Amino acid sequence: MICRMWHGWTAASQADAYDNYLRNDLFPRLERELGDAGYRGFHVLRLDRESEVEFVTLVWFDSLDAVRSFAGESYAVPVISTKARALLAHYDERVEHFELSASSGASFG
Repeated sequence: MICRMWHGWTAASQADAYDNYLRNDLFPRLERELGDAGYRGFHVLRLDRESEVEFVTLVWFDSLDAVRSFAGESYAVPVISTKARALLAHYDERVEHFELSASSGASFG
């Protein structure tokens, strides 16, 4: 199992709109389009700071091949829609990919 981890930041005034975009647009679309191609779900972490809000997305795939089916051969480059770009103040230029080493089996969400 591969976790695709990425950070993005919004202005505080854009945080709820970005959160809603992730929950109601991006991740449902990934489920529809890649659910049979190795996409296994997501987690979103949110940290409200004084002037901005940090988001960490954890997107789960069966393998790096499944990640490539979503992100292409340059899979370490973030895939950011026009709508997301309009809501983000800044973001990581690279995505990290971690192999799941252990899990308690707990389900969140």
